[in-house]
Amino acid sequence: MVKTFNLFLKIGLVVLMVFLVTKFTTSRIHYYNTKQYNGTPITMEERDKQLTCLAKNIYHEAATEPFEGKVAVAQVTLNRAASGKFPPDICDVVYQKNVFYGKVVCQFSWYCENGPKVRSNAHYKESMEVAKKVLLENFRLPSMHKAMYYHADYVNPNWNLPKISQIGRHIFYGEKNGKI
Repeated sequence: MVKTFNLFLKIGLVVLMVFLVTKFTTSRIHYYNTKQYNGTPITMEERDKQLTCLAKNIYHEAATEPFEGKVAVAQVTLNRAASGKFPPDICDVVYQKNVFYGKVVCQFSWYCENGPKVRSNAHYKESMEVAKKVLLENFRLPSMHKAMYYHADYVNPNWNLPKISQIGRHIFYGEKNGKI
């Protein structure tokens, strides 16, 4: 009788653990699929718009970079949206322009220089897959959780920022105070 009770107790605990893990995982996926970082519910149409903006940014900034480079560019975009120092919307971050000394400067140079043309469907498809993985599945590179800026390795903007890492042809930086 005691052995039977112990067996039922163990089975019950396993079932409870599976239930709790499943519930936690699905609620987390639901949160990232239905909320912006500020907690405001959004529509599927708005989520698709954000996904497209993120994919375009990945494509134009890192189309020929390795997978990790694409993820890092996506993370910078999302880190900016979550920082409070940039617009809270992914598309607004991607298309943000500032004026310095009378000159319009885009946060991501492709937007001012090349416009939003897609020239390689294969690279864009890969960029969209990375965008889905990062935005919808919350895939992250742990080293990039504080990355806010990057530039190509063939330019030197003389930034006085802490270097985080180099992935492919991009060098990634955090904020001076290390916070996002």
